Amino acid sequence: MSVQPVRLFGDPVLREVAAPVTTFDAELRKLVADLTDTMHDEGGAGLAAPQIGVGLRVFTFAVDGIEGHLINPTWTASDAEEQLGPEGCLSIPGLQWDCKRMANVVATGWDVHGEPVTVEGTAKLARAIQHETDHLDGVLFIARLDPATRRQAMAEIREAEWFAGQTVKVSPHPMFGKAR
Repeated sequence: MSVQPVRLFGDPVLREVAAPVTTFDAELRKLVADLTDTMHDEGGAGLAAPQIGVGLRVFTFAVDGIEGHLINPTWTASDAEEQLGPEGCLSIPGLQWDCKRMANVVATGWDVHGEPVTVEGTAKLARAIQHETDHLDGVLFIARLDPATRRQAMAEIREAEWFAGQTVKVSPHPMFGKAR
């Protein structure tokens, strides 16, 4: 178990769809432990495996005293209620913008032993589940921002010290069609 470096915006691994986990073994348990340690060290509400360079469908979460992990997760909205609120990302450090998400979700997946898990999330936990599942689909939350906020986000990212003048063009994600 150890803290791993978090991949930052612009790293191609963050735009790739993660592969399903097929083997529930000691290596998977180590991955979940590394994700948990790194999430806590970075002060995050969640962390997906691609954020530490591992292309598997695994994420951890720690929100409002509820902590865990999901492997091969899926989620559905419990109702039609939406929430608009501040969202950040460990792969876009120090920045956050208001992002629309579903307010209540039910996520299902498996734990490190291959046992089924169900997590009901509201408010921040619902946001974290959606955010981390997006990472597994190669989607960064800035793709979900309204057009004006997304332009502002890109300007702030380009000015961020950690971005250091990279020339990354945000292309449209197939899930969202045209660039905003």
